[in-house]
Amino acid sequence: MKFTAENQETLAGIVVVNKPQGMTSHDVVAIARRRLKTRRIGHAGTLDPLATGVLVLLVGKATKLFNQFEGFDKAYKATILLGTKTDTADIQGQAIAQAPFQDVTRERFESILPEFRGQIEQTPPMVSAVKMNGRRLYELARKGIQVKRQMRTVSIHTLEMIEFTPPDVKIFLECSKGTYVRKIAEDIGDRLGCLACIRQIERTRVGPFEIDDALDLNQLDASHLRPWTGRQGGRNP
Repeated sequence: MKFTAENQETLAGIVVVNKPQGMTSHDVVAIARRRLKTRRIGHAGTLDPLATGVLVLLVGKATKLFNQFEGFDKAYKATILLGTKTDTADIQGQAIAQAPFQDVTRERFESILPEFRGQIEQTPPMVSAVKMNGRRLYELARKGIQVKRQMRTVSIHTLEMIEFTPPDVKIFLECSKGTYVRKIAEDIGDRLGCLACIRQIERTRVGPFEIDDALDLNQLDASHLRPWTGRQGGRNP
């Protein structure tokens, strides 16, 4: 692949892609670099391999807007698996505990959701992209290293149950930057006494960019780049 000097200088803008499951956000950036023939591409808001959905790519001079895009609120649909706790708080991790979930009713599940709305405290999971001493937590986790993490305050604007088919419960939430959906799932399971982890997660919105705006990776080319003129629509901080 040849990265042309012309592309390095002239390509600029944003493009929204629908990240497939099984790929890292960095994998998506690598594909975008090949398809657009430019190295100057970054993403705003990491999605782990389990997650799918909206990933905003910043191309060329638009990479300077990273801080603005990182601050956007986000929305997710997620499936919580009741009865199992894992070391990563999702289905891909190692199960570390199990508990019966049969006595969790729709009404009981819905009754605790208000506790997780508004401003709440979260401890970043070890599989997150948070940096400590210059290292990403997930890099340490892969080496079996556990470190103490500071709690942080996040805002949950919306949290609703959209489907109840135990052991699976589907939820929708809108939240501030820095929110860990897997941690919400784990904390809900702890609160119910049945344990829980994330089975599936889809990011449906980043700021004004909806999942309907997102392209499949095989559709990506320079014609889809759009200029960014400021914060447009959506719920922003």
